[in-house]
Amino acid sequence: MKKKSQHRDLFPGAVELMILKSLSRKPMHGYALAMWLKDISEDYLLIEEGSLYPALQRMLKAGWLETEMGLSARNRPVRIFKVTGAGSKHLEQELASVEKMFAGFTHVLALAGQ
Repeated sequence: MKKKSQHRDLFPGAVELMILKSLSRKPMHGYALAMWLKDISEDYLLIEEGSLYPALQRMLKAGWLETEMGLSARNRPVRIFKVTGAGSKHLEQELASVEKMFAGFTHVLALAGQ
């Protein structure tokens, strides 16, 4: 029998939102970003490379991110991802949308508990 995973699926756009928010804090390369998200979520969120790197590429194409070459902690060449002005604007819009969504969840759960 297969053990049920502790991890939950994310809502659409959640990966992009977390990437933008994290990179607006500090530009990072892909692996560092994956480790940051894992650590900051206390290992609850595991964003696999098969999801992270395609999301980064979509966001580059959308103009929300840009890259520059840098060096990793092990002195290896890496692409450093940074949020653009368009990415910052998109992040603001998405955060407002998520806040409304969670307010709706909270309202439904509060009323359902009565």
